[in-house]
Amino acid sequence: MADFDSQAFLQHASNRPGVYRMLDADGATLYVGKAKNLKKRLNNYFRASGLDNKTMALVARIHSIETTITRSETEALLLEQNLIKEKRPPYNIVLRDDKSYPYIFLSSQETYPRFALHRGSKKLPGEYYGPFPSASAVRESLAVLQKVFHVRQCEDSFFRNRTRPCLQYQIKRCSGPCVNLTTPAAYAEDVRHSVMFIEGHNDEVTRELANRMQALAELQRYEDAAVLRDQVRDLRLIQERQYVDGDKGDIDVLALVESAGVVCIHLMLFRQGRLLGTGNHFPKYMLETTPAAQLQAFIGQYYLGTGSQFSLPRELVCNVEPDECDSLELALSEVAGRKVAIVASVKTHRQKWLDLALTNAAQGVQDKLNSRQSVERRFVALAEALQLAQPPARLECFDISHSSGEATVASCVVFDLNGPLKSDYRRFNIDGITPGDDYAAMKQALTRRFTRLLKGEAKLPDLLLIDGGLGQLKQAEEVLVELGVDGVLLMGIAKGISRRAGQETLILGHSHLELALPMESPALHLLQHIRDEAHRFAITAHRNRRGKSRSQSSLDAIPGIGPKKRKELLQHFGGRQEIVSASIDELERVPGISHQLAETIYEHLHGA
Repeated sequence: MADFDSQAFLQHASNRPGVYRMLDADGATLYVGKAKNLKKRLNNYFRASGLDNKTMALVARIHSIETTITRSETEALLLEQNLIKEKRPPYNIVLRDDKSYPYIFLSSQETYPRFALHRGSKKLPGEYYGPFPSASAVRESLAVLQKVFHVRQCEDSFFRNRTRPCLQYQIKRCSGPCVNLTTPAAYAEDVRHSVMFIEGHNDEVTRELANRMQALAELQRYEDAAVLRDQVRDLRLIQERQYVDGDKGDIDVLALVESAGVVCIHLMLFRQGRLLGTGNHFPKYMLETTPAAQLQAFIGQYYLGTGSQFSLPRELVCNVEPDECDSLELALSEVAGRKVAIVASVKTHRQKWLDLALTNAAQGVQDKLNSRQSVERRFVALAEALQLAQPPARLECFDISHSSGEATVASCVVFDLNGPLKSDYRRFNIDGITPGDDYAAMKQALTRRFTRLLKGEAKLPDLLLIDGGLGQLKQAEEVLVELGVDGVLLMGIAKGISRRAGQETLILGHSHLELALPMESPALHLLQHIRDEAHRFAITAHRNRRGKSRSQSSLDAIPGIGPKKRKELLQHFGGRQEIVSASIDELERVPGISHQLAETIYEHLHGA
């Protein structure tokens, strides 16, 4: 940064909207960004404090900054996305497969055009429909085109050298244009219907085919009518299987889930109410640290500059409202030539879609985290960060959960070199402490756990992770000393001042030294993963315990009162408050309640 005079640069920076490019000493683009006010945005990079590690690393490499003033925020957003695609800066969000989104390609120079899956640059003459969320979504659509419309998908070299029809014709998946078993006009009609299907106009295709079938039947061309009948039947079966009740619009549903350094965006594409496909995307984010910023960057890269209006629905439904949503809507609308809305608050069936997308995104994150290669890499990175001779083979993490001291539960989760070891998870119901005393709760849980471990219930962990600060960590230290446990590395993980993921404070046991790991560190991601899993397990156990305690009647704790007598009491008095207000004589009047039992009930309810 010594070569870049930020103060001199900012003095002359424009206050208008535009795009900025940060360059290193070699002139390579480090980062591309846009701003409503260039001067204000760029000034944030050079403030004295408050920058995270990634931003400071970026600023340290800046040699120069180039700006381009635009007429509007929309123009700035479009230019930003084009520059990101062209320059692929290392500090911008990067979608690993953004150069290879799958499309359906329709050739245009043959008498009998072909449909095919296409990735990469769009150099071949023809039409490109997409992008689709995954290659499987494209293959599924192509299979439908073959089955219903009998259009060819073979390579041109194969097509030109045929002297007799291939197997696809025999199984009624192609009309045999290679040996002139159909006419150019009839094939062109099949292609037109195929395109309508791809674009989601199923109802129109079905009506056309049904009307034509009726006309052929009236002309007594029954064999031709039967072919159309089969097409109509297949289309209607597809519609029955894929239509979503209550909406036939063009909508894309996006759900972003982030955990332990992994971001997954699950995308569901609906056209005319038909689900065209789904897919998981795992962007590698750098400076975009919040879900709103990550989602904005993803939408910009995925939808802008694709060259196909088909890729833009009329509405994007998201679980998080993207940053600068208004500007993003304007840019999408400008590219599509019509209104494109972004909504983050939905109800009824759209909420169900969003819930499904969230479930898939969460599963995608877990699959990524739990893959053997990912887990092994993180364990190795943890060993390097802690300067251990070999990776720890077993990790345990403890967390405490309660609601204002009610139904306190401690969780213990275990990871080994294969990831979460759920058979060794344990939960501890905490009793006999001052409500809300997390230190006492932690000490009780650890004492009970390690007492059992010393008796051989399970292996001792190589690393014990405590979800909490120095206070909770000291409780763990006391327990290990009191029980004489040796050879267990101890560490606390607490949320940092900003309470953001990636900025946790790591505290080493006994020395209480703080360990700083970069946000992109696989070692930090492993610690975040086990901490998040302990938190999830603790909350689930706490909610179950709280729900059970609240569903139990206070009458159940009275000696001599079972379900039958409790029912009689409630039916006689109408409710618990009325039972509390009743005298011993009034309690005796309830069938099955003796004088002695009435006294017991009265004393219990009144604390005697």
